[in-house]
Amino acid sequence: MGQVKEGDVVRVHYTGKLTNGEQFDSSVGKEPLEFTVGAGMMIPGFDAAMPGMAVGEKKTVSILPEHGYGEKSADAIIEFPKENVPEDMKLEPGMSLTLSNQEGQPVPVMVVEVREDVVVLDANHFLAGQELVFDIELVEIR
Repeated sequence: MGQVKEGDVVRVHYTGKLTNGEQFDSSVGKEPLEFTVGAGMMIPGFDAAMPGMAVGEKKTVSILPEHGYGEKSADAIIEFPKENVPEDMKLEPGMSLTLSNQEGQPVPVMVVEVREDVVVLDANHFLAGQELVFDIELVEIR
């Protein structure tokens, strides 16, 4: 089968961690993740790690924010009017919520601060601004 090249459909097992060792995702014990290399289905740093790998090969890669989920954006901090929050909903910093955008698609947000008149929400991806470490094992090239 050779080595992975751009355009190949691959199946991998992976474990994603932060630099402090905290695991945020893994395919271990599940079906391998399948994707087309270079098709933009994965974060850029993960995609870039694939070419040249052979079936059965394992590697660990560190991915800087600009090749992962990007840096945190101040534009993704939203001040949501408290009058639009149901009265029975008790919001606290650190809570995760899901809003809908104009197209009706879900947007996950985290409560940053609850003020008298607004709730400050962060719509950045929860891994934005983080350096990521992935253990990758190539299972198959299709």
